Amino acid sequence: MARTFKALGLLLSYPSADIGMIAPDAAQVIADEALVPARLAAHITALAAELATADRFDLEGRYHQLFDRSRALSLNLYEHVHGESRDRGQAMVELLGIYDAHGFDLAARELPDFLPVFCEFLSLLPVDDARALLGEAGHVIAAIAERLKKRRSPYQWPMHALAHLAGEVDARAVAAMLTEAEDDPDDLEALDRIWAEEPVTFGPGDVGCPKASAMVDAMHEGARP
Repeated sequence: MARTFKALGLLLSYPSADIGMIAPDAAQVIADEALVPARLAAHITALAAELATADRFDLEGRYHQLFDRSRALSLNLYEHVHGESRDRGQAMVELLGIYDAHGFDLAARELPDFLPVFCEFLSLLPVDDARALLGEAGHVIAAIAERLKKRRSPYQWPMHALAHLAGEVDARAVAAMLTEAEDDPDDLEALDRIWAEEPVTFGPGDVGCPKASAMVDAMHEGARP
């Protein structure tokens, strides 16, 4: 098992005050485990320092602009593959089954294909198994990393790290994703049309990441909260 996966997921989570407090710890885990190249780890450490010290309002606004207002950068992995079709719902039901089989209980309000949630689950698996499962979404992660690079966003670094951990991906699949038109987060009318579809739901249970405060102990203990 490797805490690097969980640490990368934390750094890609909404930059709340709690995330800011533990971001340097997450970056240190990544540096210590050395599963990603040192060059990437250095950039990730810089992002973590920014998350810990920069103006919270600015950080939250930037995150919202990137990940909440652009489908091309959505951190819900199956959205890139299935959109809002029924196939996405079935894929997430199957993913929930995998989580359940490994004793991974979701407790907050994120969907199971939300990348930080997925990363937390990967941290519970043997490293080779985690990398293989991550590799199934490797082309999506690689495409998002390239789009973040195009925007010169520091979030490209944890995404590039995940792409590295995913291993070799289908270059044609990545290229195909990158040729798709990207929605303009400043075109509010277009966004309203895009997001007018019914959300996918999974019944009464809530799903997502545990609270960041509980994650601090897990980072130091190497165990899931």
